[in-house]
Amino acid sequence: MRVAAIDCGTNAIRLLIADVTGDELTDVARRMEIVRLGEGVDRTGLLAPAAIERTRQALLGYAAEIAELGVSRVRMCATSASRDASNAQDFRDMVRGVLGVDPEVITGEEEAQLSFLGAVQGLDADGPYLVYDLGGGSTEFVTGTATVERAISMDIGCVRMTERHLHSDPPTWAEIAAARADITAAVDTALAAVSGHSAKTLVGLAGTVTTVAALAHDLEVYDSQRIHHSRVESADVSRLAQELLKMTVADRRALPVMHPGRADVIGAGALIMQIIQERSGHAFVIASEHDILDGIAFGLA
Repeated sequence: MRVAAIDCGTNAIRLLIADVTGDELTDVARRMEIVRLGEGVDRTGLLAPAAIERTRQALLGYAAEIAELGVSRVRMCATSASRDASNAQDFRDMVRGVLGVDPEVITGEEEAQLSFLGAVQGLDADGPYLVYDLGGGSTEFVTGTATVERAISMDIGCVRMTERHLHSDPPTWAEIAAARADITAAVDTALAAVSGHSAKTLVGLAGTVTTVAALAHDLEVYDSQRIHHSRVESADVSRLAQELLKMTVADRRALPVMHPGRADVIGAGALIMQIIQERSGHAFVIASEHDILDGIAFGLA
């Protein structure tokens, strides 16, 4: 069966078109656009009209590709930003008009389960796993081996933490300290809720994690095959977090593996990664290119 999965988060909207046979998933197309749907949501509680329009433009392209490639079933999941916004109905109406299906504004716990399903497929490592999905508005924490055992969503994402704390370019020491305190409290709460300290393997998902992995491996160009299931040592996560936080946005944007739409929030994202490493006590994180999109696709079939 050919299916299309769309994940619309706080920062990016992504598309996976795949053929699913049993427990095998074969990519047909993967796309990603930075639309920053959640811009300002933490402060205003509203989705900005300009952000909804950016998302609409990206969806128009996705809808054309879905039609061209003969997809049988489509599912779109919308996550943190569209959970928080008081005008989420405007967003849902736009999606229905462009895509022909309603977006599912899923809970953080549902998001965590879908991410876990995508992340652990084909993973050659010992369970139980602690999987975290580091998004723009929230980070999901999940533990389990074959299936999800515990899950929680915390409102610490790279966009939310940047907008809340990191206002200077580069951030000041005081701004970083405030962000660190906020993130640490949330991570400690999450680890206690999901028994994260007892997990044998730490797995990280989403664009911050894979970008940090690309930097740790000194890649000249972004290579998803080299990044997928690669290990990033805790010392490298800490080093890169500090380096990125000392850079200006322009400096980060000049890095060869950096998506330009991620440059202004990658410092906060890397800091979240660093604190998860520190508080969980794991020596390394396995970066996964497979995440909620793959989970949505498996669920459709």
